[in-house]
Formats: sequence, C-alpha cells, structure tokens
Amino acid sequence: MIKLDISNVLTEEIGQNGLSISEVESEAKKAISLLTQKPYKELEFINLPFQDLIKTKEYGKKARDYEYIIILGIGGSALGPRVLLESLKPFNNLINKNKVFIYDNVDPATLKHVIEIIDLKSTLINVISKSGSTAETLASFLIFWKMIKNRKLDVREHFIFTTDPEKGNLRIIAEEYEIPTLEIPKNVVGRYSVLTPVGLFIAEAIGLKSEEILEGAKEISERAFKENLNENPMAYLASCLYLMDTLKKRKVLVFLPYSDRLKTLSEWFCQLWGESLGKQGKGTTPYPSLGTTDQHSQLQLWMEGPEDKIILFVSVDSHGFQEEIPEEFNYIEGLKYLGGHTLEELINTEQLATEMALNLNKKPNLKIVLPKINSYYIGQIFQFLQVVTSMAGLLYNINPFNQPGVELGKRLTYGAMGKRGFETEGEEVKKYLKKKRFLI
Repeated sequence: MIKLDISNVLTEEIGQNGLSISEVESEAKKAISLLTQKPYKELEFINLPFQDLIKTKEYGKKARDYEYIIILGIGGSALGPRVLLESLKPFNNLINKNKVFIYDNVDPATLKHVIEIIDLKSTLINVISKSGSTAETLASFLIFWKMIKNRKLDVREHFIFTTDPEKGNLRIIAEEYEIPTLEIPKNVVGRYSVLTPVGLFIAEAIGLKSEEILEGAKEISERAFKENLNENPMAYLASCLYLMDTLKKRKVLVFLPYSDRLKTLSEWFCQLWGESLGKQGKGTTPYPSLGTTDQHSQLQLWMEGPEDKIILFVSVDSHGFQEEIPEEFNYIEGLKYLGGHTLEELINTEQLATEMALNLNKKPNLKIVLPKINSYYIGQIFQFLQVVTSMAGLLYNINPFNQPGVELGKRLTYGAMGKRGFETEGEEVKKYLKKKRFLI
C-alpha cells in the first residue's frame, strides 16, 4: 500500500499555518460518510478494478502485431494513456516493436510529423471519445479515415474505437463499418476513465498486464469506504486539502512527484483536480511540477512568495536502478562528497531536503510515498487520487463529475465551425472578432 504523511500540515509542526488533528479527522470522517451515501452514479469508477478484461486483453494482444499505434483523444482520453506509457514503458518508441503516438492537441504541425513517421499499412488507430462528439478527436479521426480509405486499406483492420456502449457518433460508424470497439462504462466520465479500456487497452498493447494495474487499484477501492481512518488515507488527504483551502486560504496545490516517470501523472492529476473541483467559486488551482527540476526553478517562490500554496510531494522509495556516483576528483571538496553515493540516494535526499526546508519555514506540505513504480502501484496511485478528488468534491458540496464551465467553449467552437444548431453561438463569435483591437 502506498503511504501518506500528513505531519507537515499539523499545528505541532508548522504552528498557526497548520491544522489540528481533530479538525483533520472530523472532516475525514465526514468525507467517508458522504462517499458511503454514493450520491452520484459516476462513483462507479470505484468498481472498475473488478471488471472483465477478456475483450481488452484480446484486442490489446492483436494490437501488438502493429508497428505503429496512434491514440486520438483529448483530456482524460490522452492523459491517462500517456501516464501508463511514460511511467511503465519510458522511451517505448526507442525500444519496443510498436511505436505509440498520442495526438491530442490538434496542432497541425504535430500531425504532419506523425504522418511522416508512420507507415499506414502497419498502423492501428485507437479513437477515444466517450460522447463521440469531441471536436478535436473527430477532426483528427476524419483525417486518418480519409487517408486509410485513399490507400484502399480495410478500415476494420486499422481502427478501434473506445466509446460509449450504446450511443454517439463513433458507435454509429462502428456499427455501419464493423469497426472493433471497446466500451467506456456508461457512468464513468472521461477524467476518471484511465482504469477502463481508455488506459488498459494501450497498456496491453505495449506488453503490460492490465490485471496487475487493476490489482493495485482494487486495494484502494476496498478501503475507500472504511470508517477506520487508519485504513483510509484517502479521507485524510481529502480532508487536509479541503481544510487548507477553506481554513487557511491555501488556493494553489503544487503536485510534485520526484521521478521523471511520474511527470505526466502531474498533468493527469491537474485535469482531474481542476475540472472536478473548480465550480461555484470553489476549489484550488492545481500546479503541475517535477522534482528535482522545479525544486530549482520554483522553490524560491514556494518559500518566500505568496502564502497561498500547499505542496503535495510524491516520492518513490526504490527507483529500480542503482547507479553509483564515481569517486573521482576527491581533491575537490565540491565533488568529493558525492562519490560513493547513488543517484537514487541523491534524488530521495533532494526530496527530503526540500520537504524539511518547507517545514522549517512553516510551509504546509504533504507526502505520498510509492514503494516503487510498477503496474500495481501505478494502478494504486490512479485510484487513490480519484477517490481523494471525489471525497474533496463531496466536502465542498459540489458535483465532482460534471464540467459545466467547459460547455460554453465547446458550443462556441461548434458555432464558429458551422455546426448545425449552433448558429447563435456562431454569430456571437463573429461579433466578438469585430471588437478585437490588435496592436502592431
């Protein structure tokens, strides 16, 4: 089980900037009680570790025969797969038979470079959209569909859709053209979907075992409703983050993993936290970081800047590789002290030193500790953070599963691009553009 250290948000450690243990435990118990009531059907993500994997594993095995795999998706449909790829198969495209490209930002230059690299005859394209209406995903899908058709290749051999089990544009096309499909459960929303075929298909395709990922997540699911706080660190973390905002006005949450392999986890978490909790004037701003890189570039701000931040460290006990630092140039004191230690010692000491520096300056910080980075613990940290985010939403008394603030931007995009039914939004875009004043 991953561990949680809450010492450095308590008053006995950081004084008036901290919380009392009674405050933390009171809100933690409330979070568990609220979760137990299961007020939202979207909490179904907690049951994902118990899903049937037969179809996902079957399609994943077939995908290994392709030289190139392209994922078309955005938000959770791209960030989750990217975390699995970069945490569990770093540098996959340099060492594996099948190369994976995740195309999410609809940057035309990026698409050009991907097309120049791949061979369509040996490419599988995974189109991921729960609704089947995501503009960015559909646009890139249409481009690849046309390319496959122009080459007179069989679309059934080069596409796989991951979408809603019953409805949507991708479901219509899949039924008409007999495209293989994987299902995102009806009550699981995109940013909570990494433990569905959204993430598990690509895991299988690159040679990982999805059952190991789910086994780690299962440990969290089984603890999520436990009333004994010693067995429910998720409730403690949700309580601390909620109280640091509402009582201490710490409005910025710095997510700081100490591993290159977890850099994209930081990005994934920021969508999860920001989109789930930023509603009705509530929530905190997630701030993706990476130790030790951002320790050097941002620590000055965290130490002496505005008193509005809380740091959430993610440390790794064993990085799985011991590279000893040579004992060279021992006559230079600035190098001598490093010799004989390992890079693992150095990165873990850097984390500890940063944590202690913040603590000595009464800056609140928390720490999640992973024993190692493998499929089991990646599954565990995914589910851990999803449960924490859901609990925090319930403490804020908001729905952590909708995203009303995103919808207006979507409608304006539809209007500007000429989608039927969004003519009013299209006119609004035209009026807005007329008012722009550019300086040259």
